[in-house]
Amino acid sequence: MPKYLIEANYVGEGINGLLKEGGTKRRAAVDELFKSMGGAVEAFYYAFGDKDVFIIGELPDNATAAALALRVNASGAATCKTIVLMTPQEVDEAVKKTAIYRPPGYELDQAEVAKWDNEGGQLPQSSPGAKNRK
Repeated sequence: MPKYLIEANYVGEGINGLLKEGGTKRRAAVDELFKSMGGAVEAFYYAFGDKDVFIIGELPDNATAAALALRVNASGAATCKTIVLMTPQEVDEAVKKTAIYRPPGYELDQAEVAKWDNEGGQLPQSSPGAKNRK
């Protein structure tokens, strides 16, 4: 099941609710939220700094993660930012995929592009076929 990092902040009445309920009751509420959406919380931490809470959890898919964020943000008591987490194996799969990408301001020589298969489709730093049009 996909994993997500949720960065959350309490705002307005959410801060008062945290003061009233305490940290463990809020953790239980978040566990219940994830469970109700077919997921589970793996880690939950309060923090100093510009974020109040960090949660790592599993959810069935991106649509479910978006629904969770919409519910939290719509409450007006907290805001959250959702970050999709990837395993090292998923990154291995990603780096094997090739694509041809022309950066803004560059022209590509098609003969040079043909050589990119061995380079993962990225623009070589000193490629004569990649002409900067600045």
